[in-house]
Amino acid sequence: TNSTQYKERLDQVREKQKQLIKDGLAVIANEQWTVNGSATEGRKMVADMKKLLLRSFNNECDYCVDNVKFNNVENHSSRIEKSFEAVKKLGRILNAQITDSYKQLKLDELHLAFEYQVKKQDEKEELRRLREEQREQQKIDQEIKVARDKIAKEKKHFSAALTDLEAKLENTSDSQDRHNIEEKIAELREKFHALEDEEKVVDYREKNAKAGYVYIISNLGSFGENVFKIGMTRRLDPYERIYE
Repeated sequence: TNSTQYKERLDQVREKQKQLIKDGLAVIANEQWTVNGSATEGRKMVADMKKLLLRSFNNECDYCVDNVKFNNVENHSSRIEKSFEAVKKLGRILNAQITDSYKQLKLDELHLAFEYQVKKQDEKEELRRLREEQREQQKIDQEIKVARDKIAKEKKHFSAALTDLEAKLENTSDSQDRHNIEEKIAELREKFHALEDEEKVVDYREKNAKAGYVYIISNLGSFGENVFKIGMTRRLDPYERIYE
């Protein structure tokens, strides 16, 4: 489920490999050889051959593990299989060969190493996404604060203006002046109601953190032809994200 567990599995597989080598089960061979009539020299020759085969096989496997990527994991699996067969041919005179169990551990290591890379990359991308989300949220919070301050300031201004006009209306008897004042009062009340509607939108967006806009944009200079970016923004004004 996470890269740490993949790392633990990799360590376990490598420990199993070491244990097989320690127990003499990584490479098997016919031990009944003599050199110049000496069984001791014969055992030394077989031991040297086993070390040589193991080193050759390990070098090939280590290269594959170190260089495995999404586009070559199957090729590297085949490369390990071919190396296994090649080493088997080298040791045929002494009936020496890498064991199937050791080869399987090397294949397990290869695939775990690949999946470990993938998982680390996934986690890196997820971390990048979370950071981007946090930056986006900070911008949204700032936009909401600015919007609220603007609305509060304008509501205060309109309230004061309405109070002033209503006072003038009470003290005006001229019909034309009263008509003009009433028109201004109606206009200000309409603007005030618009501010209240705007405030409701801000309230909604603040309470519904995931609400936003889906956008689809193209940019020939950046993306090229027939390439589009599909994204989502929670900005109060989606065009700010588009311009970014």
